[in-house]
Formats: sequence, structure tokens, C-alpha cells
Amino acid sequence: MREIAATWMRGGTSKCWVFRRDDLQVPDLSVDEVLLRIYGSPDHRQVDGVGGGTSTTSKAVILAPSEAAGVDVEYTFAQVGIEEAKVDWGSNCGNCSAVVASFAIREGWVRTGAPETTVRVLNTNTDQLIVQHVPTPGGVLDEEASESIPGVPFLGAPVRMGFVDPAGRSTGHLFPTGHQRDALSEAVGGVIVTLVDAGAPVVAARAADFGVRGDEDIAELDLVPGLLPRLDAVRREAGVLMGLAPTPEAVARAVPKLALVSAPDPAGGEGTDLTVRMLSMGRFHPAVPVTGSVALTLAAASPGTVVHDLVPEDRPAAGLRLGTPAGRVSTFAEEHHGVPVVGVVRTYRRLAHGSVVLPDPPLLPSASA
Repeated sequence: MREIAATWMRGGTSKCWVFRRDDLQVPDLSVDEVLLRIYGSPDHRQVDGVGGGTSTTSKAVILAPSEAAGVDVEYTFAQVGIEEAKVDWGSNCGNCSAVVASFAIREGWVRTGAPETTVRVLNTNTDQLIVQHVPTPGGVLDEEASESIPGVPFLGAPVRMGFVDPAGRSTGHLFPTGHQRDALSEAVGGVIVTLVDAGAPVVAARAADFGVRGDEDIAELDLVPGLLPRLDAVRREAGVLMGLAPTPEAVARAVPKLALVSAPDPAGGEGTDLTVRMLSMGRFHPAVPVTGSVALTLAAASPGTVVHDLVPEDRPAAGLRLGTPAGRVSTFAEEHHGVPVVGVVRTYRRLAHGSVVLPDPPLLPSASA
């Protein structure tokens, strides 16, 4: 048996186990093998591991101090498969990103002194710089639960996160095909989509093109006959067009993400600009992935996209107010020294700290499982 130091944290609307990078280096095992066994995968319950059996609770955050100029912490995100013995490294998780600054400060990797500390985080999955701000009155990290966000029933400690120049981090271009909208093949219904890469690669499609309103509860959408398989087929064809994989079968489960978008409900009373239902690992997300909200914010600002066509003309000039299953999620869009920054305010909380136990081999499930 091997014990590996770990901290269990909620970041935004996700839960993740946080590891120091060096602690996951185990002789004769890859990091993928270590994570799969720790999380109890493959198994839809993850009953023999620390995974939560859902995409939002089967995540890992792997951290190390950085020696790169202008960077404090290097952060790698892992989406651990549940029923598949696979770890997806193809994208970042904006919600889990919310835990990085506080962890780095507690580890002593970042010095504090001012009432607010800025931590410059490099996400290695997407080569994305994320500037995070956390309160440190008197030079001490303040983790008081003082902020609320949609999708979390309790208050949490706030962190303001800005994605610096987020366009094209995975594909090299904000619009990987060079177009604000693309028509997919008749094999997937010939739907019109916007393929955008900012924060994460995202496929934006109108909900009406799939016979739904777009403001339904996610449990209701999950039960619409044939909807999830069709959306996955659209997502996979779009992934090929974005240059993320050579064939639909080779497209990763985590990226690109797919967003069903529709106009805001004028009777909703929430002051939103766009209604969104986004997929994550094949199911509808209970709120919205942060990286997805970054992509939709830039798409909304670009005339000709399916997103821009749906947002009100008189909406606020900066940022986007998204109507999600959990409530309104607001993004901000700024410019610093001529560089665009798009982001959100998230909350986090430490849930537990200690170690997770990696059993001795064999790594594969028993024949009776």
C-alpha cells in the first residue's frame, strides 16, 4: 500500500482531489494508472475509490510551483473516466481552477503581504494563463465563506479568475474553421453551429434545431428520446472540423464541449442575456463549465455566430449573463495592457485533507466485478 497526500476541495460547482505533482510519481506506474486506481475506475459507482460517480466529482487537480517567468503555479487538470479506464487530459476545468490559488498559498509557494494576493496560474492542458485574486488581509489567507454562486447551496470563499487572452488555446484560433458558423453534414441533421475555442473548445448549437426549448430542467432533457446520442454525434463531427481528432470515433469525451443555446426568457426576471444547457462527459451539466462560459462570452461578442444572434442588442457591453439550470452565471470581459481577459468569480472550500491509499497491484478489476 502507498499513501498519497491529497486535499479534497470544492471548486465552483465541481469537487476535485488536489495533489502535488511529485506525489503522483509512483515507480512502474503511469499517472493515468495511479489516478484510475485511486478513483476506482472503471466502475459506474467508483465504489472502490474516491471518485464520486459523476463527471463533476471525478476530477483531479495536479499542482507544482513554477520556475517560468511571470508564473507562480503550474496546474494540470485530469478528468478521470468513470465507466472507462481512461484519463482525459485534453481540456481544463474552470471550476476546479478555483482551488489553485489558495492551495498554493497554503503550501508556501506564493508569498502574501497585501490585503489581496494575485496568483498567476498556468494551466498546462491548454497553455492558458489564469490570474487569480484571493483576499489575504494582514498577509493571511482568508477562507471565510462570504460569497454565493449558482449551483452551490452554501457560501464559499471567493476567488476572482481572469483567463488571459483565452482565444485559440487548444486549436490556435478563436474560430478553428475560420468561420463564425458552420453547417454540419446531413448525417447529423445538417445543423448550423458555431465552433469556438476560448477557455475550451465549444460547439454552440441552437436548442430549437433539436426540438427542445433550451430552458428545460436537465433531468427532463436527459430523457428526451435520442437527444443525447444525436448531440454526441454533432459534437464528434464538430471535433473533427476543429482539428481536435482525425475521426469522430477518436474525439475525446471531454472536448469539445457542446452548448445548447436559446434566447433569454423575458419573463424569467433574472436579467440574463442567453440561456444555455451544456454537456459535460455525455450528460447535461448542472450549471455551466467556467471554460465554456468563457467561450460563449467571446462568441456572443462576435457578429455572425449563433450565440450573437440570440443575445439582446442592448445587453451590457462587457461580459455575459448566462441563464443556467442552477441560476444566473455572470462573466466579465476586460482588457489589461492591450490583452483581453475574460473570467468569473467562483467560490471554493476545503472539504478534507489527508491521504488517499493506492493499493498494491493488480490494477484491473477482478473477474467477479
